Amino acid sequence: MKDLLSHKRILAFCFISGMLLVPIAANAGVGDIISLLTTITSTLRNSVGQVLSGIQAINTSGRNLEQQVVWPVMLINQTRTEVSQIRAQFASLAARIHSIKTTSASLVRPKQLETLLRSHQAGELNRINASYTTVYQLVPEEGQATSAQRILIDADDALALSALKTATVSDRASEQMLTVADGVEQQAALSAPGSASILTAQAQAANLQNQAMLHHLLATELREEAARLAHTNALRKQTADANRKLRLTVQQTLSRSR
Repeated sequence: MKDLLSHKRILAFCFISGMLLVPIAANAGVGDIISLLTTITSTLRNSVGQVLSGIQAINTSGRNLEQQVVWPVMLINQTRTEVSQIRAQFASLAARIHSIKTTSASLVRPKQLETLLRSHQAGELNRINASYTTVYQLVPEEGQATSAQRILIDADDALALSALKTATVSDRASEQMLTVADGVEQQAALSAPGSASILTAQAQAANLQNQAMLHHLLATELREEAARLAHTNALRKQTADANRKLRLTVQQTLSRSR
């Protein structure tokens, strides 16, 4: 700002000097020229200079207000330093957590299924079906189990596969949320003053996405619990039906013996 004011003063001085000296250059003496230059200098210093000084004072006051009250520079730098320190601390812990091996299967087929389930890749969902079948086997053929048993087995397999696939997609979504969170942290450490509202809106949008995925997982868990209760009740119904048939058979046998 100071350099700009200095350039303005020089340009104004040269312009006024040129306009005033042209008509009198032929007739004026050295004293008159010196007097004219003195008058111009005094005018620039006292009139124009005061106006420019006032403008500079206003700019300085506005800049101080922004840096000390509206967006305090010291607090902003302190916050950026704290954010960077927290990111470095949690990044180290997160790296250590991700390095922990969670796989536990030892046989070939279970290991393949576990690898698919922990791949965090939605594109592997179609391969989960085949791997699941090799581990938990196919639904028994007709004659190998009753119709009610085959229905329960098929329903349980369908719900189990649905839950496993949902968990795989959820792992992928969690990785994306971690990436978004890391990006928001980086922006918070490097963002310009006044952009807090934008970062807050971005964080809230990511939080809503995360809440939606959590609700999806909760719904899946509720379906699994409901299916488990339905399976238990189906077994009770089958037992009751078997008892009814047994009583009927006993009654028929007793009636014949009489």
